[in-house]
Amino acid sequence: MPDYGHDLLFGAFVTPSATGVAHTLAVTAAADRAGLDLVTYQDHPYQAAFLDTWTLMAYAAARTERVHLAGNVLNLPLRPRRCWRSPSRRSTSSPAAGSSSVSGRGPSGTPSRPPGAGG
Repeated sequence: MPDYGHDLLFGAFVTPSATGVAHTLAVTAAADRAGLDLVTYQDHPYQAAFLDTWTLMAYAAARTERVHLAGNVLNLPLRPRRCWRSPSRRSTSSPAAGSSSVSGRGPSGTPSRPPGAGG
């Protein structure tokens, strides 16, 4: 399998459970301490069982030292436009915490925006 010139990275896919906040943060911290490269969180803003991905990444960035944080399939259509419209002017990294966040764009599984969502 080609590597496209990139280094191989290892990470953890942490479920952002709203009922297990302490566990979510503990797994994130353990991944950081273990030297993993990435911690990713699924983004489902319409799912009350999950924490808000962007808030979680900001909170985790302030409490980790080296791990890169990323949302998994970020659901931009359900976010306010001001959050993502100008990525060149926005930085999601946290140099003070020594962490960084990486985002990618892609279509979501939601065919249309629910009433009152984002804008």
